[in-house]
Amino acid sequence: MEKVMKDAKARMDKSLESLRSELAKIRSGKATTALLDGIKVDYYGTITPINQVGNLTVLDAHTLSFTPWDKSMVIPVDKAILEANIGFNPISDGTNLKIPIPPLNEERRKELVKLVKKFGEETRVAVRNIRRDANEHLKKENKDKKISEDELKDAEDKVQKLTDEHIKLVDDVIKHKEKEIMEV
Repeated sequence: MEKVMKDAKARMDKSLESLRSELAKIRSGKATTALLDGIKVDYYGTITPINQVGNLTVLDAHTLSFTPWDKSMVIPVDKAILEANIGFNPISDGTNLKIPIPPLNEERRKELVKLVKKFGEETRVAVRNIRRDANEHLKKENKDKKISEDELKDAEDKVQKLTDEHIKLVDDVIKHKEKEIMEV
């Protein structure tokens, strides 16, 4: 019974962590290195993530800086950022790139909030599916006479409490991200 609870909690935590990592990639008007996570660069014939060819840092709330480890990578990285079509126009000084993060317009902010809500709903569904799996497993143990009816009821209550906690955490993460996006 404890094994089922630990497994359910671990899986719910992973779902929540997955949501957080997805939301980190969504632009909120503030500079964060996660905005460039999906960009890959041709590094001497090998397609490589941008963070493996140089140092990416946040200069201020609206600017990122990229310093390649190999100075010849400035132009390919610049090209990769432009081709990613994420609305960034890097500025090169020959050895580094400065990437200004343009402010979001109202329409784009609303689209991003819809996307955030969609991710949130997908995570809530995942958490509920984990609850269903845990309850099915507990019922099977009860059917196999490994746990009593009272233990089954207690365990289902614990699974429900765990589910409620994770749904609340998902809602909190979503609210925080929506606020961050709508902040001008």
